[in-house]
Amino acid sequence: MTESGPISHLVADLSGVGSGALRDVPMLSGLLIAAASAAGFSVVAAPVVRTGPDGGVAAILLLDPCHLSVHSFPDRGLALVDVLTRDTAGAAKALDVFVRRLTPASVASATKARG
Repeated sequence: MTESGPISHLVADLSGVGSGALRDVPMLSGLLIAAASAAGFSVVAAPVVRTGPDGGVAAILLLDPCHLSVHSFPDRGLALVDVLTRDTAGAAKALDVFVRRLTPASVASATKARG
């Protein structure tokens, strides 16, 4: 991974996830850390987490130099994962951590080169 390399932006919709997992703040925060570790990303600080009135979770983990985030919508059975990094292979590894733990019925993802 080089500082001058392309920036990869992976976005994924994980559908058909149980609402209990989508309300589980410690588990979702832990998944951010586990995903960063599995991908070999350098973490800057602990996850920043917000819980909405519907129990949905928005959490972001700052990486050196990018980020990894998850937004959950329990009423829709939906988790949105966002990985911005200079390491495309690492982004896929990070997403895999969420897929294996949340066991969605379906996953739709796309990766775009940025910058």
